[in-house]
Amino acid sequence: MTAQSKPCVLVTGGAGYIGSHAVLALKDAGWPVAVIDNLTTGFRFAIPEGVPLYEGDIEDADLLARIFAEQGTAAIMHFAGSVVVPESVENPLKYYENNTAKSRALIAAAVKGGVQHFIFSSTAATYGIPDVAAVSENTPQRPINPYGWSKLMTEQMLADVAAAHPLNFGVLRYFNVAGADPQARTGQSTAGATHLIKVAIEAALGKRESVSVFGTDYATVDGTGVRDYIHVSDLAAAHVLTLEALIADPARSLTMNCGYGRGFSVNEVLDAVDRVTNRKLDRRIEGRRAGDPDSLISDSSRLKATLGWKPANADLDTIIAHALAWERKLTDLRGHA
Repeated sequence: MTAQSKPCVLVTGGAGYIGSHAVLALKDAGWPVAVIDNLTTGFRFAIPEGVPLYEGDIEDADLLARIFAEQGTAAIMHFAGSVVVPESVENPLKYYENNTAKSRALIAAAVKGGVQHFIFSSTAATYGIPDVAAVSENTPQRPINPYGWSKLMTEQMLADVAAAHPLNFGVLRYFNVAGADPQARTGQSTAGATHLIKVAIEAALGKRESVSVFGTDYATVDGTGVRDYIHVSDLAAAHVLTLEALIADPARSLTMNCGYGRGFSVNEVLDAVDRVTNRKLDRRIEGRRAGDPDSLISDSSRLKATLGWKPANADLDTIIAHALAWERKLTDLRGHA
């Protein structure tokens, strides 16, 4: 497909962390892109020059119809939503509104507007606490919090809608997303973020006093929880490949895990941050958090086999170095704001 023949992709939440990396990946690959974002947690500076931004909500059917008409939208990448697991437990209705009800409105607008390809930002949280070490797409989905349920409900909606209408979909279930654009064009910018690598980088730069380690008695190599960390730019690349696959075969939908298939413990991650930043983090040992599994690692063989996905940044120190470079740039951005 030539650049001239590529249709426009609408990215929801394109001013946010993962969405902004998807915008860059699409733009770098020659796809016309537009963004809808209500800027509740997103940032205007995360959107590249020349990419149209529609400031508004994904449940606004009139706005979506206008975007589809103005941009000739043929596909949607849906990142907009709420993502903090503990908050979902405290405020479940917010998550069922933002992640499920608004996704339903977006899917309905896509069907009405004739948008035939839909890529959904899902999560390993749909698996809950799995019984296996490496989680495949066939592992039973048993969410243990409203965040996971809100995403799983949207997965089900997409499957049902695709069976009834001319729409195919890609569901990508993320494991632990980290890092930043290698060229430092965008990164994780949210204040008060809860992601371990983001928190540790902030602590290394003096923005936090310490890093909490929640639980040291897990059945892992050093007693701390093990997670599969994927570089955000590799994840964005998987979205572009998924888009190409959906357009190439409109009769096929895809559901795939996104991770590297290997895990690092909390202490191993913090050791790497110490190494990359040449600092010594203050680690505060705290009790386990409810619902945290000992280990959560992806089996991403389907993604690799189906799309030929080859991650370019599958190295923990690289992920941390890119996050560090972005955090330093973010300090400058905010200093000049």
